[in-house]
Amino acid sequence: MALTKPTSQYVMIDILFERTKSPDGGGTSMNLVDLCVMETPTGKAKSYPLINVTPQRWEVHGIIIAVDTDAVDCIIKGDGGEDVGLLHLGMNEILRTRINYNQEFTREIEISDEGTKLVMRWKGVEMTQIDDGVVARFNNFAIGQLRAFQCTGDLSVLTEGISFLRKAIASTPCRHWNLPSYLSNIGSALMYRYERMGELSDISEAIAAQQKAVDLIPRGHADLPAHLSNLGCSLTRRFERTGELSDIAEAIAVQQKAMDLTPEGYTNLPNQLTNLGASFTCRFERTGELSDIVNAVAVQQKAVDITPLGHGDLPSLFNNLGGSLLRQFERTGELSVITNSIIVLRKAVDLTPRDHADLAGRLNNLGTSFIRRFNQTGELSDITNAIEAQQRAVALTPQDHADLPSRLNNLGGMFMCRFERIGELPDIANAITALQKAIDLIPRDHTELPRYLNCLGRTLACRFDRTGDLSDIANAISVLQKAVYLTAQGHSDLPLFLTTLGASFGCRFERMGQLSDIENAIAILQKAVDLTPQNHANLPGRLDVLGRSFISRFGQTGDLSDIVNAIAAQQKAVDLTPQGYAELPGYLANLGCSFGRRFARGGELSDIMNAIALQQKAKNLIPQGHPNLPKCLSMLGTSYTLRLVETGDLSDIANAITVQRKGVDLTPEGHAKLPAYLSDLGQSFYYRYRSSGHVGDLEEALLLYQAAAVATVGPPRLRLTGARRWAGRYSQLEDLSGLALEAAAAACALDRTEKALEWLEQGRCLVWSQINDLRTPLDTLRIYNATLANEIADVSRRLEHAGSSRGHSHPDMSMSKNTSLEDEALEHVGLASRWDELLKTARAITGFESFLMAPSCSAIMQHLPESGPVIVVNVYERRCDALVLLPGLDKPRHIPLPNFTVEKAVEYRIILDSQLRAHQLRVREVGGATSAESEFLLRSIRSAPIGKHGEDPPVHRVLRGLWEEVVKPVLEALGFSRADHTETPPRVWWCPTGPLSFLPLHAAGIYRGLDTVSVFDYVVSSYTPTVSAITDRVKNSGGRDDTASGLFLTSQPNVDGAPPIPGTTSEVHSIFDQATKGGVRVQKFEGDEMTVAECIARMQDFSCVHLACHGSQNAADPLQSSFLFHEGPLELGTILKSNLKNADLAFLSACQTSTGQERLSDEAVHLAAGMLAAGYRRVIATMWSIGDAPAQQVATTFYEYLFNHRDETDGAMFDATDSAVALHHATQQLRLTLDDSECSLLTWIPFVHFGL
Repeated sequence: MALTKPTSQYVMIDILFERTKSPDGGGTSMNLVDLCVMETPTGKAKSYPLINVTPQRWEVHGIIIAVDTDAVDCIIKGDGGEDVGLLHLGMNEILRTRINYNQEFTREIEISDEGTKLVMRWKGVEMTQIDDGVVARFNNFAIGQLRAFQCTGDLSVLTEGISFLRKAIASTPCRHWNLPSYLSNIGSALMYRYERMGELSDISEAIAAQQKAVDLIPRGHADLPAHLSNLGCSLTRRFERTGELSDIAEAIAVQQKAMDLTPEGYTNLPNQLTNLGASFTCRFERTGELSDIVNAVAVQQKAVDITPLGHGDLPSLFNNLGGSLLRQFERTGELSVITNSIIVLRKAVDLTPRDHADLAGRLNNLGTSFIRRFNQTGELSDITNAIEAQQRAVALTPQDHADLPSRLNNLGGMFMCRFERIGELPDIANAITALQKAIDLIPRDHTELPRYLNCLGRTLACRFDRTGDLSDIANAISVLQKAVYLTAQGHSDLPLFLTTLGASFGCRFERMGQLSDIENAIAILQKAVDLTPQNHANLPGRLDVLGRSFISRFGQTGDLSDIVNAIAAQQKAVDLTPQGYAELPGYLANLGCSFGRRFARGGELSDIMNAIALQQKAKNLIPQGHPNLPKCLSMLGTSYTLRLVETGDLSDIANAITVQRKGVDLTPEGHAKLPAYLSDLGQSFYYRYRSSGHVGDLEEALLLYQAAAVATVGPPRLRLTGARRWAGRYSQLEDLSGLALEAAAAACALDRTEKALEWLEQGRCLVWSQINDLRTPLDTLRIYNATLANEIADVSRRLEHAGSSRGHSHPDMSMSKNTSLEDEALEHVGLASRWDELLKTARAITGFESFLMAPSCSAIMQHLPESGPVIVVNVYERRCDALVLLPGLDKPRHIPLPNFTVEKAVEYRIILDSQLRAHQLRVREVGGATSAESEFLLRSIRSAPIGKHGEDPPVHRVLRGLWEEVVKPVLEALGFSRADHTETPPRVWWCPTGPLSFLPLHAAGIYRGLDTVSVFDYVVSSYTPTVSAITDRVKNSGGRDDTASGLFLTSQPNVDGAPPIPGTTSEVHSIFDQATKGGVRVQKFEGDEMTVAECIARMQDFSCVHLACHGSQNAADPLQSSFLFHEGPLELGTILKSNLKNADLAFLSACQTSTGQERLSDEAVHLAAGMLAAGYRRVIATMWSIGDAPAQQVATTFYEYLFNHRDETDGAMFDATDSAVALHHATQQLRLTLDDSECSLLTWIPFVHFGL
């Protein structure tokens, strides 16, 4: 068809089509693409592309109408070519409108969809007498403005150019021979503005214009290849923004078509080649297909080769080639490729004028290539060059530029890399600042957002590894989960994001010890490895991280398959890593660590030999000053000590101390790993002490342990005072359980009893000690600063609630649920940080310098009970000692126990446990202790039968051993004598440690033969989990509300899933009747008469509570231990969250309420200790299961004693001060009805008293 050159026409301007719903809200979706204008009477038709500016709005900048037209039909077409709507406009109606920018004209369009309304709006119409020369001048002026923008970056110049191009297009008929050129030009101009501003509407309009230009150009026209190439570039850029694969596929198709149509020697061929290469690179970044990046480099290299030196496009061609070489290196890891990338990118930068708008982008690419080579070689000059180039790039980039986020992200990554190499904290602070700003600037729907989130998350995790700040790892996991969620399956970046997320879960596990974290880590990391191609340069690093996670889980579970998997993964990582790579030393050291862990488990000498060889090689490869050197040295030292234990070669311990000392010296103060390195070095000194007996080594070990303990950073398991963090701490306490006992034993050996007491108080019962910290009364502080005291109390309550309610994530959990859990964790971390800040503020007040700090020995001994001593019995493998705390002394009295050993304690524990199992004392039930109860009212105390050869039966043997080896030596040293039966014996408080915690010191004695004797003859015994648990109650003995004084009772005889205990009903009725007769304020509920919430309300209203029910203990999480009610479990965590400010006595007439966890013997993770932590001053509990009938007798006799010894002035109040004596009396009364058989002993022994 011949092209025409009309010179006069009418122009309708600023046309808008808008879709609205009908009044009834119906209608279907629309996708409008073209406006066809049919002129009457000539029948001429013109087509105009519709620009979709919003989901409901489409624009056309102008419609040209011939002067001889009578009317026009405006036909709206959809994306399938169908007619969507029609509007008929007569010229008389059109000409009545004139251009008036203060007025808008509107007509409704006829459409077939009754549920939708579509209107056409326009500003006016004018008749133009513009000839081709004027239109061409519009176009030429616009081209000049575009070139000025390219040089200056002045956005106003570009906007003016676009305006003139729109005038040129509006003035040019659809079939005019210049229209394709004008369309192509406005497409380029809009693309420039998109690159600057990032507005999707610009790129959509550009693609529509360029597509129209391609459609209008006749086949075979010389300009068609250039138009196709431009269209392909715009499609590629839109793909980069939206990730729509159809865009990049179409881009490559049209650019390859442009190549096919372009003859060799054509001047624009280099640009078309480089554009095609850029599209191949983009698709490679999305799919990871190696052939795409190979093709990209090939065509871009050809573009450079055919471009003459001095050509203005050469800097751009160099830049594009360098970028594709960079991507190829990231895929293959070939050093020559990244070196070539740096060479050509340097050329691009050197050839670009200093004031050129593209200089910033080229500097960005150069900096990225430097950082990639640094990551492979570790050459410090590369990281310096990278940061210098990137800082220039950011400085040259306008604040509103669409690429600023990308350049900030790259700069942040570079600071991060230098931090990992040098270890300077300002670098990581700068990194996080830049990365956060990048995320703040990038649109929420941008395809690069996941990559930015990944960089920020990795950096936060790295800072956590250095500083130990829990808020960093919580934030890291949160943003990394979002990065993974936003990344499509099959995306080439997904394995990278999964690796970073999995490694962060692993980091948090190392700090918190929560098994769900390491389970998540392994699942995620395994997926990352599975998605990584076998020849991918990043596969070794991902295998190494996976191996380290297997090792971490092995340390928690002891599952040998984990260590086998760890060694396999890490060995493969080492095998795949070429010599000279910067990451190789780390892989070697980690593999060596895994061999060492397997040696420690299996004892195969070849494993520890391999470990030392690998770690020595790693040490030799790590440059001096590298931040990873201390870690490697500590690992190597640990391997030396392991080999010492096997071979006895003292040179190993000397080598261990040498390398670990160097590691400590190289580690800066405040580093999160420093406590671990100090602890490892202390362990080596301790090993040498055990070999040589040199006291100086022991003292050095203790000093190092103490330095690790008082550090303000690092994992809680390496710091005895811990951090006030809740999630995941229980599973770590086993590691700590022996350390305090060991330290106390060493202090006793040096006659440092004050240190022994301090270390036992700081290193035992951490669960309840932390709760006690949070519940410490603030009355004194309120006198000086009421606002501060109230805020501390508020944060304390919120911390308790967070610790008792937080769940744990797992790999199959939904993104929203995972995010919710991580948000909870982050809030928890924020509370903990605020707690630390508040403590600092309080300690700055004169007189409060030690507020909530671990107390000194003198402080511990200030508030001892006046009625008897507190006796701490420390049990360790090398010695056992009693520390006696008496009022008026400034330090504990030391009583060595040379005849008792930890082996005996363990043996007694095993004997007792076997007898309990033999008698089926697992739950309180009607059939419990039946052999004793069958003669319950007939028998008196008489001697048990003698064994076959005169030896004691098992239980008697245990009780005799405890008497002769522990209790008797202590009582004799303190001058106790047998009490007169008419007098109340004096009181003592037992505080046992280690396996002794499971043994009944209160029942120690000889119960066979003529010379029977027991602790009952000398003292009234109570227990306390720690000394502070008693002293805190002495110190805070006042302040209770007398109106709350009274007794609340409940029985729960028939709980689903537990044996019936009908005796609890008669037990509660009997006690209730006694209380009522005595005028005591009392209330009772039975079974389903009461909900858990109502029970909490009664516990708040009454000072004393009697719970006759089953108990359930959870050693893994003591806060989930519970009392079993008809209406559901009453969990300890729920009780702790209640405000029991008047709590006095808790009688737990339930099974095994003071039974601890064998692996956590020094944590007292049982219900009795938990009720003390909840605020009760005294607790009655049982060490093992009790029979229904004995339980009733002890309970009723206990209360009968208290009611009979009430002061007449008490009125309705109930005073439990004599509860220990009452239990002593009740137990004695039960003994009078029994003999001294094994079964009888097991019937009365379990009843114990805790607290005041």
